[in-house]
Parts: sequence; C-alpha cells; structure tokens
Amino acid sequence: MSYTLRTATREDEPILRELIARSIRKLGAADYSPQQIEAALCGAFGVDSVLISDGTYFVVVTETNQIVACGGWSRRRTLFGSDARADRDESWLDPATDAAKIRAFFVDPAHARRGLGRTLLEVSEAAALAAGFSSCELMGTLPGVRLYEKCGYVAGEALNHPVAEGVAIRFVPMKKRLRYSGNRDGLS
Repeated sequence: MSYTLRTATREDEPILRELIARSIRKLGAADYSPQQIEAALCGAFGVDSVLISDGTYFVVVTETNQIVACGGWSRRRTLFGSDARADRDESWLDPATDAAKIRAFFVDPAHARRGLGRTLLEVSEAAALAAGFSSCELMGTLPGVRLYEKCGYVAGEALNHPVAEGVAIRFVPMKKRLRYSGNRDGLS
C-alpha cells in the first residue's frame, strides 16, 4: 500500500474525529480503560482546529484518499487537547526560548506499525526546526510513549490528568532537542 502525506484541511475534521476515536479505542485499549478513553474523547483527545488553521497539522492518506493517520506540531502554548478543552492557551511561543509542541498523533489501527507515526513526527520536527525552534515537547499517551522514545524523546515524570469526575488518564511529558545535521529531513 502506498501513502501520501498532506496538510490537513477543515473539510477533514469529521473524518479526523472518527479516526482519533477509532485509534485510541483500539490502540489505547491495553493502556487505558474504556471509561478513561471515552472521557478523554470529550476534551483530552480530539481535533484541534487551530492546528489545522495554522497549517501545522498533517494527514496520511491512502491511494483511495482514505485518511489513516494524523499528527502535527504547534507554535502555540497549548500542549494537548481538542477544541473542547477549556484551559487552552493559544498565545504564540518564542522559538528562541520555547519548545515547539508536538500534537495529536493518531493512526488507524488497520495501518499501525507501518512507520506512519514516525513519518508524521519527522515532518513535524523538520517544520518546527525550519521555523526556528531548537526543541520540541509533547504530552505522550501511554501507547505513544513507545514511539516517541524510539525517536529520541526523553520522558519526564508521568502524571494523571483528570478527564471526568473521578476519572483521570495517565500522560507522560516528553522533550527532545532538535539539531540540524544536513540530512534530507534536517534532523539527526
């Protein structure tokens, strides 16, 4: 199967909502309970239309134009969450002092383990580096931590984020220093 990467559009949002839910329900089932997943889908997981408007959110599509993965980066302060999160901070980051945010990576379970997440991550890091950022940070889901560690991210102390009354979900803050190496993708 061949895949193409492109920038996400507003028209993709309904498909992205379905993809995100399908991805976390299947790929997150070993790490989170159904109650945690459903509560997190009400704010912690979901579409962030600001990323789409900023042109920093990408999708991977099949030759039949089916969206099977998504993820991106941000130059804004919000670290994670969908449009439904009330505590968002959409102010701009300063590339000289702040880390770019790696955001909202989800892969269709039928297309998992094919390098799609890694490709999205490499493209996002390269774009952040080109925008002047020298580091990235993210809030990793438990299934996502495995990918991010393989890609050079260093985990901080895990935390429990409340997603509903009496329900929390475990996240892991992670960071990576970016370096220009002269490689094709600009990363080392």
